[in-house]
Amino acid sequence: MSSHSARHTKTYILLALMVMCGSVGDVILGSGMKQVGEITAFTPAAIGTFLASVFTHPTVLLAIGALIAYFICYCLLLSWADFSFVLPSSALTYVLVPLLARFWLHEEVKALRWAGIGCIFLGVMLVGFTPHTTTGQKAAAGAERG
Repeated sequence: MSSHSARHTKTYILLALMVMCGSVGDVILGSGMKQVGEITAFTPAAIGTFLASVFTHPTVLLAIGALIAYFICYCLLLSWADFSFVLPSSALTYVLVPLLARFWLHEEVKALRWAGIGCIFLGVMLVGFTPHTTTGQKAAAGAERG
């Protein structure tokens, strides 16, 4: 496998892992925060008690772990792929989160929201057809001419 092909494969695998960790982390966080409950007073003592409940809740801690994995994947991807490729591609979380919310959390997702999600998906697919990196291509083109 050529290094270009290996990087291409590595990019898509890590992108899929990033989207999965981010989406699952977001949904688990939403579930955990519903279990913790809403804050009822905004006094320093109430905020402290609320934050202690949040950061000791097992579901929230699991979500934080998944979101840390998302961040690590995001950093790794940015080390070799263009930001203008990685960030729009990460929008696939906007497609996966409503699916998880619908089937895992049993939330209702209305048709208009699905239409918007479909538009996001089409936009991500358009970005997916572009090169992962353009900076290396400019350097290689300059070296060939020079």
